[in-house]
Order: sequence, then C-alpha cells, then structure tokens
Amino acid sequence: MASVTRVGTKQQIEYPDSDGKPMSDHTLQYKWIVITREGLAAQYADDRDVFIGANLLWSPVEGKPRIRGAPDVMVAFGRPQGERGS
Repeated sequence: MASVTRVGTKQQIEYPDSDGKPMSDHTLQYKWIVITREGLAAQYADDRDVFIGANLLWSPVEGKPRIRGAPDVMVAFGRPQGERGS
C-alpha cells in the first residue's frame, strides 16, 4: 500500500537591508571603518573565497531576521567576494 507524505512549503522570510542606524557616530570612526575595510580588501584581493564587508546588516541565524547586527567591518572566510545585500 502506498502512502503520500505532504511536505509543507517554507514560509518566505524577509531579511531587511537596513537597521535604520547610522554607519558611524563621527568622522574619525568612519575614517577607521574605511581604512580597515580597504586594508583587509587589499590583503585578500587575490583570494576569491574571502568576503570583506563593512556596515553590512547580517542575520547569523537562518529564519530569525530579528537576530541581526551590522559590524563596522567583517571578514567571512569561505564566502565569495562580490556585491550583496543583507
């Protein structure tokens, strides 16, 4: 006898691209964010599997977009370089 198993569809979860907070609190902080990000990008320019981001809204837990942060600069090993949203 055959049985049918119904597989529920995953609910579409929206991950916002902004937390509405400013990138930096003052010009000196902004300067160091840019210097750090650009220095790391130069360091890993030839490694296509290292992503360097700055002020990128990041959701570390899949399915829980309210758990998020926006680090000044982040390095993600094993992730491809390139443009991306949150």
